[in-house]
Amino acid sequence: MRDDEIRRLLTEANPWWRAATTGIDPSAWIGSHRLLVDRASLDLGYRADVLNDVAAAPVIDRLVVLTGPRRVGKSVVLLDLAADLCRRPDLDPRQVAHIPCDGFAARDLRRALTLARDLTRVVDQPDPQRRVWLLDEVTAVTGWTSALKAARDGSSFGADTVVITGSRWAPGDDVEGNLLAGRAGGSDSRRVRHLLPMTFRSFVSATRQELALPPVTHPAHLQHSDVADLLDAYRFDVDGYDLAWQHYLTCGGFPRAVAEHTRLGAVSTAFVRDLAAWLRRDVDPDASIESIPLLVEGIANRATSPLNVRRTASDLGYGNDMFLIRLRRLVGSFAALWCPHRDDHGRSVRGSQSKLYLADPILAWLPSHLRAGSPEPDMTALTEAVLAVTLARAVDGLEEGRWATDDTIGYTRTGSGNEVDLAPVTVPSAAGTLRTTPIEAKWVDDRWRSDAKVIEARYHAGILATKSILDTTNAAWAIPAPLVALLLA
Repeated sequence: MRDDEIRRLLTEANPWWRAATTGIDPSAWIGSHRLLVDRASLDLGYRADVLNDVAAAPVIDRLVVLTGPRRVGKSVVLLDLAADLCRRPDLDPRQVAHIPCDGFAARDLRRALTLARDLTRVVDQPDPQRRVWLLDEVTAVTGWTSALKAARDGSSFGADTVVITGSRWAPGDDVEGNLLAGRAGGSDSRRVRHLLPMTFRSFVSATRQELALPPVTHPAHLQHSDVADLLDAYRFDVDGYDLAWQHYLTCGGFPRAVAEHTRLGAVSTAFVRDLAAWLRRDVDPDASIESIPLLVEGIANRATSPLNVRRTASDLGYGNDMFLIRLRRLVGSFAALWCPHRDDHGRSVRGSQSKLYLADPILAWLPSHLRAGSPEPDMTALTEAVLAVTLARAVDGLEEGRWATDDTIGYTRTGSGNEVDLAPVTVPSAAGTLRTTPIEAKWVDDRWRSDAKVIEARYHAGILATKSILDTTNAAWAIPAPLVALLLA
């Protein structure tokens, strides 16, 4: 890109610069920005809090990488952060630089940093001032980590606050080595953060305010006696949580999908097509248009069992290597999550098949929305997937980096050949290292004790996630799946 093209992009992306120069309210742009106006048309009041601490923090040498799937709202969250920074009396709005990086080459990124500082050089009089850099979709730039490392090491950019967003986590991007080593940004600051679709808790807060929310519980403490006492208070609202759960399993947690389902009664075909376009772009760009519904259907239909990669590739018409590439892209794009087989110590069993869960329920519905004859997903399978993803988020919240390294959840096999969906994994706590409570998803209304005996025989305890049964009188407890999800996150 030419300098004049980059300058025009920067000027358009930072309307608060001109406002500060002309004496206009530097937050006036909020009411006319296209993305924020689009949100307002179906606004349920949900706001992701993943960058709230950055909005209030001093401008220091700090780097935060925010990742997550496309269409989840990362660009909107970055604009909300810009709005909060523009309102701060201790900052000149020209210290805030927002750079949309999609379509950049590495040289464009380097040049944009130089030009943005030059365009706002007035704030450096009489003394240089630190900046807050908001780099949107920078992970789409080939060589982005090297470009930013050079800027961090060789210029005043290294003393600034930098927030990076991206929609993929590629193995070739040495984020840790190039950007995060030695730059913790404070011992209590998470450097790598994930903006994922709304949790069931956020969904209930936005759509079912009449339902009370139990406090989040450490995943190792789900069977403490105080949890049993707590659950008694929600016994009479089990049907309400069940109905909310079924709605969540139908629309998922992408904010637009939730808003459309709540306000219009269904997720629009237009948004489902947007999701399919994202997956085609990031997972299977060279295939035919129907490839994504077929791929997603094949994975969703097998989600509750260990995935036989070779057999599934053959069934779906892929070569084995090409299928593995697509699976890696699905996971790297935050559309799916591996659940490996784990041993008694919580370690992955080498050579065993892993389960693969889609990261949001609406993805499992994509085939039936877009391809005639595709079946609707099974609610029990969706329940298992949502609980798996919810536990994974809880584990990553306790120990940064575990989602990105596929080290959050796992299943196990019993001596009789049965499986426990979510086996114990080690997690940190104030009392030291603990193991999460085992969970089995069944989504049943009755005859749950036979299923509970499997988890009792293996662990002498555990949670059976049911549809509406609440019973904490046995070694394995029956708790409605929506309450399990609310306890986890």
